Amino acid sequence: MYAQLKEINHKPKPFEFYTAESLWADPHTSEQMLSYHLNEDVDLASRNKMFLEKSINWIIFNFSLGEQTKICDFGCGPGLYTSAFALTGAKVTGVDFSKNSLEYAKTHAKKESLNINYVFQNYLEYEPKEQYDIITMIMCDFCALSPIQRKKMLEKFHRLLNDGGRILLDVYSLKGFEERTETSLYEHMQLQGFWSKYDYYGFLNTFKYDAEKVVLDKYTIIEEEGSKVVYNWLQYFSEDMLSNELKDAGLNIQAIYDDVAGSNYSKNSTEFAVVATKT
Repeated sequence: MYAQLKEINHKPKPFEFYTAESLWADPHTSEQMLSYHLNEDVDLASRNKMFLEKSINWIIFNFSLGEQTKICDFGCGPGLYTSAFALTGAKVTGVDFSKNSLEYAKTHAKKESLNINYVFQNYLEYEPKEQYDIITMIMCDFCALSPIQRKKMLEKFHRLLNDGGRILLDVYSLKGFEERTETSLYEHMQLQGFWSKYDYYGFLNTFKYDAEKVVLDKYTIIEEEGSKVVYNWLQYFSEDMLSNELKDAGLNIQAIYDDVAGSNYSKNSTEFAVVATKT
């Protein structure tokens, strides 16, 4: 028991383990994530309805979406953004590796007669032949990637953008990092049964890495038949940190906002959004 508890509370190196794909591929947890996506009242897998509407309207106006626009949403989930983009007549692609979310998106698109190209794939491996005018990565998805993965992602964005193309992404800020605290929690049926439909006990260890500005939420799920560990990594950024990563990939920040709804940049938010252009 002592050895098990010691392992549960062990702090790994930053991004030493990566379990995102297994989280989204698991039938139970992916169904739970879809339900969070579709809950209009909370800011969990997706933003609340009011913010979504504001964000969608701002993106459509700010990027002048229309019939001549080719746009790709990386991590599109159930299509909350892609569906709205398609209504402008834009040529829309959505990429995600959650089967449940994409099936919902496809069903909705068919029901509404929306022409959207949905791709069931890990977006780190997505290599289309076409290029886009706009690429979006929303809900701070970029922060869940390791430094190596982020470099690969930004280089991909550069390749996939047309000349003069732009990307929109949001990230967690250093203010957000300051507000996080290290903690250890133990709970029966943690997160109201999110992790399994069977009886389980959940441990949550939150670790902060001050030098790297990284936070890890490490979930250890113990069931009668075994256990699993889920590592939820989040990178936090300053303006300069994000700008340097973008520049290394041939992308320059054009504008900074408090969020992907175009709110004025205040430097007081726990996240911020950037529009970057291909150089």
